[in-house]
Amino acid sequence: MTAFKQHWTLESAMEILQHPTVDSEIWASAVEWLLIYGPPEVRELLQQASGQATRENFPELQPQGYGPDGSPCYDIADLARSLGISEEEARAQLAQKEQKHGVQHGFSDDDTTTLQ
Repeated sequence: MTAFKQHWTLESAMEILQHPTVDSEIWASAVEWLLIYGPPEVRELLQQASGQATRENFPELQPQGYGPDGSPCYDIADLARSLGISEEEARAQLAQKEQKHGVQHGFSDDDTTTLQ
Protein backbone atom coordinates (compact mmCIF):
# COMPACT_ATOMS: atom_id res chain seq x y z
CA MET A 1 0.00 0.00 0.00
CA THR A 2 1.36 3.43 -0.91
CA ALA A 3 1.87 6.21 1.62
CA PHE A 4 -0.56 8.34 -0.41
CA LYS A 5 -3.31 5.72 -0.07
CA GLN A 6 -2.78 5.64 3.69
CA HIS A 7 -2.75 9.44 3.93
CA TRP A 8 -6.53 9.78 3.58
CA THR A 9 -9.71 7.97 4.54
CA LEU A 10 -13.04 8.38 2.80
CA GLU A 11 -14.34 10.39 5.74
CA SER A 12 -11.35 12.75 5.92
CA ALA A 13 -11.27 13.33 2.15
CA MET A 14 -15.01 14.06 2.03
CA GLU A 15 -14.70 16.42 4.99
CA ILE A 16 -11.98 18.37 3.17
CA LEU A 17 -14.14 18.68 0.05
CA GLN A 18 -16.92 20.23 2.09
CA HIS A 19 -14.75 22.59 4.13
CA PRO A 20 -15.39 26.23 3.11
CA THR A 21 -11.86 27.59 3.67
CA VAL A 22 -9.48 24.68 3.05
CA ASP A 23 -6.13 25.23 1.32
CA SER A 24 -6.35 24.50 -2.42
CA GLU A 25 -3.42 22.03 -2.37
CA ILE A 26 -5.02 20.01 0.42
CA TRP A 27 -8.36 20.10 -1.41
CA ALA A 28 -6.69 18.89 -4.63
CA SER A 29 -4.96 16.08 -2.75
CA ALA A 30 -8.27 14.92 -1.28
CA VAL A 31 -9.89 14.97 -4.74
CA GLU A 32 -6.93 13.05 -6.17
CA TRP A 33 -7.30 10.41 -3.45
CA LEU A 34 -11.05 10.12 -4.06
CA LEU A 35 -10.55 9.77 -7.83
CA ILE A 36 -8.26 6.81 -7.26
CA TYR A 37 -9.43 5.14 -4.05
CA GLY A 38 -12.91 6.51 -3.40
CA PRO A 39 -16.12 4.52 -3.81
CA PRO A 40 -17.38 4.09 -7.39
CA GLU A 41 -20.22 6.60 -7.07
CA VAL A 42 -17.87 9.34 -5.81
CA ARG A 43 -15.26 8.55 -8.48
CA GLU A 44 -17.97 8.75 -11.16
CA LEU A 45 -19.16 12.18 -9.98
CA LEU A 46 -15.61 13.53 -9.82
CA GLN A 47 -14.76 12.09 -13.25
CA GLN A 48 -17.83 13.79 -14.73
CA ALA A 49 -16.82 17.10 -13.16
CA SER A 50 -13.24 16.64 -14.37
CA GLY A 51 -14.43 15.90 -17.90
CA GLN A 52 -16.59 19.00 -17.96
CA ALA A 53 -13.75 21.16 -16.61
CA THR A 54 -11.38 19.73 -19.25
CA ARG A 55 -13.87 20.45 -22.06
CA GLU A 56 -14.44 24.01 -20.83
CA ASN A 57 -10.81 24.92 -20.12
CA PHE A 58 -9.03 22.91 -22.82
CA PRO A 59 -11.52 22.68 -25.70
CA GLU A 60 -8.72 21.73 -28.12
CA LEU A 61 -7.88 18.65 -26.04
CA GLN A 62 -9.72 15.59 -27.31
CA PRO A 63 -9.47 12.02 -26.02
CA GLN A 64 -7.68 9.68 -28.43
CA GLY A 65 -9.28 6.59 -26.91
CA TYR A 66 -10.53 5.06 -23.70
CA GLY A 67 -8.69 3.08 -21.05
CA PRO A 68 -9.66 -0.34 -19.74
CA ASP A 69 -11.91 1.29 -17.12
CA GLY A 70 -13.63 3.52 -19.70
CA SER A 71 -11.78 6.70 -18.75
CA PRO A 72 -10.70 9.02 -21.56
CA CYS A 73 -7.08 8.77 -22.69
CA TYR A 74 -5.21 11.71 -24.17
CA ASP A 75 -2.05 11.87 -26.25
CA ILE A 76 0.82 12.91 -23.96
CA ALA A 77 2.11 15.44 -26.52
CA ASP A 78 -1.35 17.05 -26.73
CA LEU A 79 -1.55 17.21 -22.93
CA ALA A 80 1.88 18.81 -22.70
CA ARG A 81 0.99 21.44 -25.33
CA SER A 82 -2.28 22.28 -23.58
CA LEU A 83 -0.49 22.67 -20.24
CA GLY A 84 2.39 24.67 -21.74
CA ILE A 85 5.05 22.17 -20.69
CA SER A 86 7.43 19.89 -22.55
CA GLU A 87 6.45 16.35 -23.38
CA GLU A 88 9.35 15.18 -21.20
CA GLU A 89 7.96 17.11 -18.22
CA ALA A 90 4.50 15.65 -18.84
CA ARG A 91 5.98 12.13 -18.92
CA ALA A 92 7.92 12.84 -15.71
CA GLN A 93 4.78 14.08 -13.96
CA LEU A 94 2.85 11.02 -15.13
CA ALA A 95 5.60 8.72 -13.82
CA GLN A 96 5.57 10.56 -10.46
CA LYS A 97 1.79 10.10 -10.16
CA GLU A 98 2.07 6.41 -11.01
CA GLN A 99 4.74 5.90 -8.38
CA LYS A 100 2.86 7.97 -5.79
CA HIS A 101 -0.43 6.16 -6.36
CA GLY A 102 0.78 2.68 -7.18
CA VAL A 103 -1.63 2.81 -10.11
CA GLN A 104 -1.02 2.86 -13.87
CA HIS A 105 -2.18 6.16 -15.38
CA GLY A 106 -0.43 6.03 -18.76
CA PHE A 107 -1.51 3.51 -21.37
CA SER A 108 -0.15 2.40 -24.71
CA ASP A 109 -2.28 2.15 -27.85
CA ASP A 110 -2.58 -1.58 -27.18
CA ASP A 111 -4.26 -0.88 -23.83
CA THR A 112 -6.89 1.53 -25.12
CA THR A 113 -10.00 1.39 -27.23
CA THR A 114 -9.87 3.97 -29.99
CA LEU A 115 -12.71 6.20 -31.06
CA GLN A 116 -14.51 5.19 -34.22
